[in-house]
Amino acid sequence: MEVYLIITVLDRAKEDIFISICESLGIIHNNSMLGYGTATSEHLEKYGLSETEKSVIMNTATADRVEKLLKSAKRRLMIDVPGNGVIMTIPVKSVGGGRALAYMTNDAKPDGKIPDMDFKYELLIVILNQSYMYDVMSYAKEAGATGGTVLHAKGTGTTNEKQFLGVSLATEKEVILITVKTEEKTKVMKAITENAGPDTPAGAICFSVPVSSVAGLRSIE
Repeated sequence: MEVYLIITVLDRAKEDIFISICESLGIIHNNSMLGYGTATSEHLEKYGLSETEKSVIMNTATADRVEKLLKSAKRRLMIDVPGNGVIMTIPVKSVGGGRALAYMTNDAKPDGKIPDMDFKYELLIVILNQSYMYDVMSYAKEAGATGGTVLHAKGTGTTNEKQFLGVSLATEKEVILITVKTEEKTKVMKAITENAGPDTPAGAICFSVPVSSVAGLRSIE
């Protein structure tokens, strides 16, 4: 069965509409987190914009429901128009048991299909110390990235081991999600690592996961 993790980033005011679309398609297990865009205050002032809170919504669904979700989101939320949000799907390789699979897919019946592994985009996940978000994004944009979404987090290192390879584990953190074309991934990751990596005050750790389908990145095209 093709099962995908769906990561959606959109203005928080549109969250209820998106969740109603999911529920109408039988995608009922939604997890929402608060995020922020990465535009600097200077850019916001220049264009007369205000910083908007983002909802980062994660859920899972089968391939047929993902396809319907993308179509509905484009029609009702104009997701495919730059600035209205991004939806990414990531193939799930394995699930811990039949009951978990039934929960994640709303009891969909297995069909024997496997996800397509030809990836045009990848999602970079950057974990860094708080207050270095704009520095990291400037390096990423210089290397070709177009933007990202920030989540606030906290490390969970043990009290007896607060550092690993010089990286603090139990401090306030920020997580940046950046979607890039696969051929640009190495350049962006190298720029982040060389300028804001574990041996710098930012302490950034960067890794990528494949994205099987995406909506809302027309500006990159």
